[in-house]
Amino acid sequence: MSSRQVLQVFEQYQKSRTQFVQTIAELSSRPQNIEILQNAGVMSLLRPLLLDIVPTIQQTAALALGRLANYNDDLAEAVVKGDILPQLVYSLAEQNRFYKKAAAFVLRAVAKHSPQLAQSVVDCGALDALVICLEEFDPGVKEAAAWALGYIARHNAELSQSVVDAGAVPLLVLCIQEPELSLKRISASALSDICKHSPELAQTVVDAGAIAHLAQMILNPDAKLKRQVFSALSQIAKHSVDLAEMVVEAEIFPAVLTCLKDIDEYVRKNTATLIREIVKHTPELAQLVVNAGGVAAVVDYVGESKGNVRLPGVMMLGYVAAHSENLAMAVIVSKGVTQLAITLAEEPEDHIQAAAAWALGQIGRHTPEHAKAVAVANVLPKLLQCYLRADASEDLQTKSKKALKNILQKCVHLPALEPLLHDAPANILKHVVGQFSKVLPHDAKARRLFVTSGGLKKVQEIKAEPGSALHEYINTINNCYPEEIVRYYSPGYSEQLLERVEQYQPVA
Repeated sequence: MSSRQVLQVFEQYQKSRTQFVQTIAELSSRPQNIEILQNAGVMSLLRPLLLDIVPTIQQTAALALGRLANYNDDLAEAVVKGDILPQLVYSLAEQNRFYKKAAAFVLRAVAKHSPQLAQSVVDCGALDALVICLEEFDPGVKEAAAWALGYIARHNAELSQSVVDAGAVPLLVLCIQEPELSLKRISASALSDICKHSPELAQTVVDAGAIAHLAQMILNPDAKLKRQVFSALSQIAKHSVDLAEMVVEAEIFPAVLTCLKDIDEYVRKNTATLIREIVKHTPELAQLVVNAGGVAAVVDYVGESKGNVRLPGVMMLGYVAAHSENLAMAVIVSKGVTQLAITLAEEPEDHIQAAAAWALGQIGRHTPEHAKAVAVANVLPKLLQCYLRADASEDLQTKSKKALKNILQKCVHLPALEPLLHDAPANILKHVVGQFSKVLPHDAKARRLFVTSGGLKKVQEIKAEPGSALHEYINTINNCYPEEIVRYYSPGYSEQLLERVEQYQPVA
C-alpha cells in the first residue's frame, strides 16, 4: 500500500469520526431521539472521541455528551459512571476555548439534576478548573464556567460552600462588571444561587462587593439581566436585618419602584420579591419603603398582576401591616385592602388566597378603625367561605380562620358583623356575638337596628353551653332589652302565644 493510500485511509477515518460526532450531536438536540441513542450505547462510543487528536471532534463529542446529560438524570448518571468527568476536567485546563465551553456545558448538564450528581462533579476536581476558567480572556468560557458553578451551588449550602471555598465569588463579581450582557446575567444568577442558602454565604457575596455592582444594574434596559439582579439582591436581603440594610444603603429606592411596572413579568415579580424581603425584617425598614412610595406602588402592582406574580406583592402588604398600627394604616390609605379583597375573591389558587387572607388579618388586627376598614370591603363573608370550603387546603382554612378572629376581635362595625350571625360555625360565632355584646349596651341606635334586622331573633336561636363565654355574651345582649322583647323573639314564643289564645276565655 502506497503512502498516498495510507493517507486516504486516515482521511476517510477522520471524515467518518467527524461525521459520526456531528450526527450524534445533531440527533441529541431533539428529545425524541435520546432514548434510541441511549439504547444504542452511544455514551461508550463518544468517550474515546473526547481524547481525539482532532480538536473539532473532541468539542463536538463533548457537546453531544452535554446534550445527552442535560436530558435526564439517568443519562447524567451514565456520564458519571462512564468515568467521563475526570477527562473533561483535565481537558478544561489543557484545551482550546471551544473545548472548554463544551466541557463546562457537560459539567453543568450533569450537575443540574440533583445534589448527588453535583457532588460527583465536585468530587472529580471540577471546581478548581471551572474557577480558573473564570479568569480566561474569552467571555464565552467565563460564561460557561459561571453557569456550571451556579448549577452546582443552587442545590444546597454544602455545595454552595464548596464553590465559595474554591474562590469563585470574587471572580464572579468581576464577571458582572464585564461588558458582555450574557456574562453579566449568568454571573448574577450564579451569585444568587450561592447566597440563597444561608446568611454566611450571602455575607461572603456581600464582602466581595457584589451589592454595589448589582445595584448599578437595576435600571439596565436588558430584562433578563434585571431578573437576575433582583433575584440576587432578594437572596441577600432575605437573611437578616443587617444584610437587608446593606441592600437598602446601596440607594436602590425609589428607582427600584419603577421596575414594578416593567414590561417583563419576571422583572416585576423579582422586584416585588426584593421589596417583600426588605420590609419583612423591621418597622424601620418597612417605614423607609413606605416613605419612598413603596406601598402605593405595590398596591398598584397587586391590582395589575395575576397568579403567582401577584403573590410577593400581597405578602409585602401583609408584612408592612404586621409591624404597627401606623404602617397598617399606610396600607389602608393606599387602598391596599381593596386590592387584597379583590385578590381573595378572584384568585383560584388556594395558596394565593391564603396569603391574601393572612395579609388582611394583619391589617385588621390592630384597632377598631383598622378592622372597620377591612370589614367594609366585605371581606369577612369571603374569609368565612374560605374557612368553611370543604375542598380548601389546610393552610387556607387555618389562615382564613386566624384572620377572621384577628379582625372580629377588633371590629365594632356591626353592619359588617350581622351576616356572620347567620352563617358562622360555633367557634367563629363566639367572637361575632362577643363584639355585639361589647357595642349594644352603649349604643341605643345599634340596639334598635339589631332588633329590626333580625339579629336579636338569631341570637335567641343560638344554643350555648351554660357558663361558656358564648352564653355570657348572649346574656349581656339580652340584658340590653326589656324582658318581653327577648321573650317575643325567643324560639317557641309564637306557639306559647297561640296556646294562650286558645286557652283564653273571653269575658261574656
